[in-house]
Formats: sequence, structure tokens, C-alpha cells
Amino acid sequence: MKMVNILIDGQKLQVPNTATVLEAAQHAGVKIPTLCYHPELRPEGNCRVCMVEIAGARSLVASCVYPVSEGMVIRTNTEAVRAARKTVVELLLANHPQDCLSCQRNLNCELQSIAADLGIRQVRFDGEKKSHPLDNHNPSIVRDQNKCILCGRCIRACSERQGVHVYSFANRGFDTVVVPAFNQGLHEVACTYCGQCASVCPTAAIVVKDDTAKVWRELAKPEKHVIVQTAPAVRVALGEELGMEPGSIVTGKMVAAIRKLGFKRVFDTNFAADVTIMEEGAELLERLKHGGKLPMITSCSPGWVNFAELVYPDLLDHLSTAKSPQQIFGALAKTYYAEKMGLEAKDIVSVSIMPCTAKKAEAAREEMKASGFRDVDYVLTTQELGAMIREAGIDFNTLQPEEYDAPMGIATGAAVIFGATGGVMEAALRTVSELITGQELACVDFHAVRGLKGIKEAEVPIGDSTVKVAIAHTLQHARTLLEQIRQGKSEYHFIEIMACPGGCIGGGGQPVSSCADIREKRRLAIYECDQCAGVRKSHLNPAVIELYESWLGKALGEKSHQLLHTHYQPQDRC
Repeated sequence: MKMVNILIDGQKLQVPNTATVLEAAQHAGVKIPTLCYHPELRPEGNCRVCMVEIAGARSLVASCVYPVSEGMVIRTNTEAVRAARKTVVELLLANHPQDCLSCQRNLNCELQSIAADLGIRQVRFDGEKKSHPLDNHNPSIVRDQNKCILCGRCIRACSERQGVHVYSFANRGFDTVVVPAFNQGLHEVACTYCGQCASVCPTAAIVVKDDTAKVWRELAKPEKHVIVQTAPAVRVALGEELGMEPGSIVTGKMVAAIRKLGFKRVFDTNFAADVTIMEEGAELLERLKHGGKLPMITSCSPGWVNFAELVYPDLLDHLSTAKSPQQIFGALAKTYYAEKMGLEAKDIVSVSIMPCTAKKAEAAREEMKASGFRDVDYVLTTQELGAMIREAGIDFNTLQPEEYDAPMGIATGAAVIFGATGGVMEAALRTVSELITGQELACVDFHAVRGLKGIKEAEVPIGDSTVKVAIAHTLQHARTLLEQIRQGKSEYHFIEIMACPGGCIGGGGQPVSSCADIREKRRLAIYECDQCAGVRKSHLNPAVIELYESWLGKALGEKSHQLLHTHYQPQDRC
């Protein structure tokens, strides 16, 4: 790679000739404010907050899109630069709601932070305010165009990362907005509710729908038995939401905090993930032995399921019929658990803590009522759980770790890796391999299916056969595998698809971060949890064994089929 010599604020540097001025500054430890820029999205230079001086240039330039060249002299902190940046931010603030104290992104807003860093204490301009209705008619995401700064991040995340193309710019000048086609609500268009738009929005123009008030109300009802399940990816991200280092494993502290909030029982979604492997593994074996539809595709990610129903309805019979771990847990909570505790399903309030915004929409699906009542009543994201802990005044750092409640808090390492892309596949292979061969695996680590590459594939020898598998994360990469199936060119037996980058660790309900390596830190923490687990195979979970022996019968049996399986239908949103 060719290197060039540049000078940034008097500091001599050698950087690749393909770098932008912003990237060179970051390499030099020089902070340049940005709003439209995101390290994982194509730079566009929309906002102009990142302007710098280049010796010999006729005007200030946007550093996020301006390439370096040999001998370039860059100044990032001149009077002209500071004045220009302040003017840009003041103009944005002039047309922005002044409701920071009550805003959902207060103290976690990039516009707010940059205004503070630039020393803006008053806005010199008195601009006309936008007046757009709130788009909150879907279960997962709220859009407030009055807080939009037209950075275009959501457009790029939805198109580049997911390939869904829900958003675009419309109108011109002051009337410019970022909207779905024909200014429709997200519930009227082909939105998968993955929440990746919310995860990159620098303000509160797109946020997770806040259901914490509803859960507080349920916790205050003495006649209700309010229980909670926590997803695997939450334990490696909640600490980050509460000010700890990214990738901190806070499982025990999280359980302790949730108990302090007033939940009657604290359970682990990982228990249901182990059940999922029993059902999904049995289903795969059934298809392999008896000529069922292949490749079979996992159905754990509701954003992916929405995408399939919206865009690939002709391939729905490839999806596993097993419900997601969230919904399997919910179904068992209001049947199996209710029976064990002598409770009525109507008196149980089932809450889940998820990294995923699409889980809110999944819980609201009409068919998810195995007991006659909703399997899962409320879904909170990692962000919302963090907000409840702060609201309750709980000092998270000083909490002593506590254990999940039995029996639905007993889980394996195979279940915890559901939180990372490739994890469902690896967990399934650990169980399917032993069920087919009847022999214990010499090594349970399937490294070929791990990592953050967009599409991974492997050929796994199992007994006398070879199972061909593939893993995709983000819907853009999912398209590649789905088109192969549609064209009859797929040779895989089993495919795992996760809607979000990195899988659940990168879900739309996780703490908002623009750090490029944040998902890698969470991923490594997930596998550390697996390594430390006493049992690492789903079929060896003693609580799951007890569930089948005493109550369910067998995987894919009549009772499990009734409670734990479903079918997916084409969605007619256009």
C-alpha cells in the first residue's frame, strides 16, 4: 500500500494514500466532530460539521470525504474552522426541538454532545420549527421527524447494511425529510423492524419504542405474577449501557438488579434456547432422513422472519417451524411453569429482555398464544432495562452477583452462543452430531462457523455423512443465500440467518455506539461465557431433560408441536 506524508496540526504522519483526512486525524489522535459520518457506513459529507482547513484549498473541506495527498498540510483547530462548525450546529439547533431534558436520547445524543464540546451556550438563529406527526403505529420503533438532522445515516444503514431500502430523502430545501415511500408509516411498508436505523441515528429521530411504563404498572399489581427472561446477548451489553467497559459480562449483577426491580422470578432465555436446539435439531434430522425441504433455515431472528415473509414468501417452507427462544420460553411459562407453580396463565405476566427491536413485533403476532394468552406480554430492550435500573436508583456496580431461578434459569454454553452470529448453528451441530453418531464429540468448538464475516460456510462430517452449512448476518448477506435457493443452486443442508450485524450482539435494542469494534468485544464475551459453562451441549441440560421426560414427551411430539412450533405466512405490506 502506498503511503503519503502529511502534516496535521504540526504533527508529521505517514498514512495510506487511500485514507480520508478524517481517518488520518483519527490515526493521529486528533478529534474532529462528525454527525453524518459513521465508521461502518459510506461517507457522504452531508452535515459539514467535520470541516477542516487544507493549505492551498479555496475553502474549508469536509474531512470525512476529502482524500489525503502527498505533502498535505491540515489544520483542524483554527478560528475559521471553529466558527464554521459552530455555525453549522447552531443552524441545526435553530430548527430542532428544545426538549433535551425529556428526550429519550438525553445525555446520549451526538448533536447535544457536539454542541457542548463546541461551547455553544446560545443559538443566534431563530428558525422556523418543523412540524411532523409522530410515526409510532408499529410495535418496535418510533420516528420523530422533528428531531431529524438529515444526516442520512438511517438511509445508508437500511440500504447498505440490510438491503431493504425503506428510507429515502423526499422534497427539497426546508421541506426535505427522510421518509419511507409516499410518507407512509413503518407499519405500512416493508420494514423488518430490525432497528438498525435506530442504532445509527445520532439524535432521537428514530428510537426504540419505550414500554418501560407498562412494565412498571404490571410490577405494581400485587395480583400479578410478573416473571422475566433475559436473552444471551443482554449479559454482554447491559454493563456498557450502565457505564462499564464494552464486552463486560454482567450476568450475575443483571439478575440481582432485575430482582430489585420487583420481578417474582428471573429466568434465562438460554433455557428456551436449549429447548429450541432440541426441537430444531430434531426437525433437521427429520428433514435429512425423510426428504423434507432443504436447506432448512433457522427461525430465531424475527427481523429475518419478517424479511422472508415480506420479500421471499416463496421460500417460507424452508424455515424451521420451531418458535424462537423468546416465544418458546413464553409458551412454556404460561403452561409448564404455570402448572408447576399452581398458577393460572391469565395471572402470569411474561416479560422478556432482548437485544432486538423486532422481538417486540414478534411477541405481538396473533399466532403467538399457545396458552390462549400472549406467550410474551412485554418485550424490553437492553436500553430499556438500563433505563429502569437507573430510574430505580440501583447502584449496579456495587451489586453482588445472583443466580437465575430454577428450573427455567438452568442453561448451557450452547445456548449462550445464540447471541452471536453462527451460534445457533454451532449449538445445533453439537447436539445433532451426538444424536446421529451416539458418540461424544472430541471437541465442541466449531470454529469454522464463528466470526464476523458476512457469509460463512462449512462442511461438517457427522458419522458417515457430511452436512453442508452456511451462516449469514445482515439481510443484505441473507439475500445472497436466498437467491441461490430461489435459483435452485443451493447445496446447503442447514442455514442460519440473523438480521443484525454480528447477530443479536448487534441488535437494534443494544446500547447505541459508533465504535467499529464494539460487536467484536461483545462476541468475544459471549464465547467466554460458553467456555466457562459447566455444560456446553443443549441435550445435556438437566432441566431440559426433565422437561421432556416429565411433561413434553419428545421433541417434535404432539405436545411440543402444539406449543413450540408455528408456521409463517406472507405479509402483504408493500
